[in-house]
Amino acid sequence: MAGTTTAGSWKSKAPATPGRRAGSPPGGTPRQRVSPDGALPGGPGAAPAPAGPANRWTVLLVLCVSLLFVALDSTVLHVAIPALTEALRPGPVQLLWIVDAYPLAAASLLILFGTLGDRVGRRRVLLLGYALFAVASAVASMASDASVLIGARALLGAGGAMIMPATLSIVRQVFPDRRERALAIGLWSAVAAVGAAVGPVLGGFMVQHYWWGSVFLINIPLMAAIWPLARWLVPESTGDRDGPWDLLGAAMAGLGILGAIVGIKRLGAGASPLDPPTLVSLVVGVALLVLFVRRQRRLKHPLIDMSMFSRPAFSTSVGCIVVAMLALVGLELIAVQYLQLVLGLHPMQTGLRMLPLTFAAMAAGLLGSKVLHRVGPRLMVVTGFTLTASAVLALTVMGEHDRPLLLTAAFVLLGFGLETTLFGAYESMLSECPAGQAGGAAAIGETAYQLGAGLGIALLGSVMNAFYAPGVRHLPGVPRADSRGAGHSLGEAYDLSHQLGGRPGAVLRDAARQSFVHGLHVTLVVSAVLLLLGAAAALRLPRAFDGSADPHANACGGTSEPGTEAAEPAGPTGSAEPTDEAATGSGAEAARVGAQAEGRVGAKSRV
Repeated sequence: MAGTTTAGSWKSKAPATPGRRAGSPPGGTPRQRVSPDGALPGGPGAAPAPAGPANRWTVLLVLCVSLLFVALDSTVLHVAIPALTEALRPGPVQLLWIVDAYPLAAASLLILFGTLGDRVGRRRVLLLGYALFAVASAVASMASDASVLIGARALLGAGGAMIMPATLSIVRQVFPDRRERALAIGLWSAVAAVGAAVGPVLGGFMVQHYWWGSVFLINIPLMAAIWPLARWLVPESTGDRDGPWDLLGAAMAGLGILGAIVGIKRLGAGASPLDPPTLVSLVVGVALLVLFVRRQRRLKHPLIDMSMFSRPAFSTSVGCIVVAMLALVGLELIAVQYLQLVLGLHPMQTGLRMLPLTFAAMAAGLLGSKVLHRVGPRLMVVTGFTLTASAVLALTVMGEHDRPLLLTAAFVLLGFGLETTLFGAYESMLSECPAGQAGGAAAIGETAYQLGAGLGIALLGSVMNAFYAPGVRHLPGVPRADSRGAGHSLGEAYDLSHQLGGRPGAVLRDAARQSFVHGLHVTLVVSAVLLLLGAAAALRLPRAFDGSADPHANACGGTSEPGTEAAEPAGPTGSAEPTDEAATGSGAEAARVGAQAEGRVGAKSRV
């Protein structure tokens, strides 16, 4: 496939001779290789071969650090919301947009930047994402009003949309062997979980010792350090460049996702389905997504190959990612409010309380490859959902008083279960896609991730509000206007109770606490039901893990396509040189040799 980094995509100009490899001059120094169309490596339409054993794990380290920044920013602001609210005084809608602008912008732009990386180069898009992330972080840290902060958070989301699919598609490219790739994805997903969970801890420390804007400043020196490392270490790669890039399709997908999520968010905030802005957002968003799918099916060179969704493993994996993230992010935001506003913990204490979730997720990611090999994708994802649902139901025992042992045990089970689910889903999804579509497939997976996060805040937040607000609506001695204001959030109820003082203030405060805990319990039950539905859907995943060969080897580079040479295992420099058999054999023989070569790579480096 033109433009795809494949193990057998480099041809030799001269036949092999005894005592030296094909493609090397008599002196033994490797000659410069060319692609099947005669282009030099790095030229138009060309991409380097997969990274070799000596450097692919270094590449993974850089990619994991890149992902860490994006995951941190998805949660680092949660514990800073009380301090931010006091400093900027945003309205209820503005506060929701401050939280949601980041995931909404990221979700709507992932397909655009993921497929763009397949065309112009994944590393190039990654580096551009670093730069935008640093600039947006500087603007956010110095924001003087809520509107500026919302705009900066949207720019951060755009930078994240460049970084996230690039990291996953490059992992797909530099790890053609599925067993090694499973371990790499385990490390990758563990870092994502660590970033999301460490965010509140780091944010709490920065807010407690500095000011709320400092949670963004930490991105700038880190980005300045990682940019040259990525420029030097990460190989450039592209996907299928056949035909024009469908910019119109990318815009339709982005606007459709944005419109759908905005409509759902308005419903979650209590708007009527017939409210014009809500109705227009939903109708336009869904219509654009339907038109996008129909357009991709008609195009000869689509932006995203929609036939991937016809594979049960791919479509089911995407759905599982949405459900898992819906539970994680929605519950995490509510849990932070519970720890701070009900139990009265400081931001730093709140972050520390959530560390068990981080460590459990790390353990699940590191063990994920071995578990997947042993039990297979189906049992792994079903078990992960079941463990998570059990943890969520255990949290319903929590009330107005602190129970640290129970909370810690539930967080451990929650982190391990969710990471197990996400690992199995991501690995199955990525293994079902051709390498030439890696950027688009990674964008779909990350869109599902961000879509689930946005839906979690909207759906679980709306359930929470529906059962919280009635508890403070009619209270003796409390003015009706104050009761309505207290129904917006527990934090606002506390402010109003302080202003009222005396007996009415105490009544409002106690009622708000009790109502919040009641709403939390209902929300946890709803979340558990959704997780069990996810477990039922995961029964469509493959029963066994097939690590013997890439299921799409001919398309993804695990073996060579007919008529091209297969590759020996990549050497320490990352080059993949053709074998003598592949240089002279038929297409079928080339495929056989390529499969054997990939198997030797996995056998040498299997953990």
